[in-house]
Amino acid sequence: MATATRSPYPAPPPAPGSPGRRPARVRFTVDDYHRLAELGFLHEDARVELVEGDLIAMSPIGPRHADVVDRLVELLVPLLLRRAIVRVQNPLRLDEHSEPEPDLMLVNCREGRYASAHPRPDDVLLLIEVMDSSADYDRGTKLGLYARFAVTEVWLIDLTEQRIELHRSPNEGTYTERLIRSRGQTVAPTRFPDVELDVDAILGPGATAAGPGPLPPPRA
Repeated sequence: MATATRSPYPAPPPAPGSPGRRPARVRFTVDDYHRLAELGFLHEDARVELVEGDLIAMSPIGPRHADVVDRLVELLVPLLLRRAIVRVQNPLRLDEHSEPEPDLMLVNCREGRYASAHPRPDDVLLLIEVMDSSADYDRGTKLGLYARFAVTEVWLIDLTEQRIELHRSPNEGTYTERLIRSRGQTVAPTRFPDVELDVDAILGPGATAAGPGPLPPPRA
């Protein structure tokens, strides 16, 4: 067995004014990410997602967040039977370094469904994120990521402001169409204009927000 020995000659100090080495960032690939789970480093119930090579710990799902997702499922599944597949908190493969897990997606029906591979951006008809404590992250990092990969339509359901932000028509990494729908209004996916949903039915009971206010600009 080899033994470590200490050199009698100390290492020379860095030259005056030379910067120290910065820690290197390790970017995980999707294959790395899945291998970590297979090896037991990530528990199967761990709430993490891979975004641009980083493992991101997601916020715990609160009761109101979960209720809105449940409401969406109850509303959308009967209306889209055999027209689209409703996927809840399942992965979306964007590229080699990103596999986020949106709250809900409508994806294309296809033979074999998605048993052999997760959906890609061109499979997505509508992507929905429910925002509470994660609003800055969803509206910034994740919305920008979805725009960059041309996900055609994203809804951000803002539980604090009690409204739905519609982001459509991605072009050069940003959404060129941004709309707000508040309580008392309806909303429908671009791909399914006949599937008109009441915003109140999505948000459920709650105190009336002060007003819609201006739509925050997308964060870089």
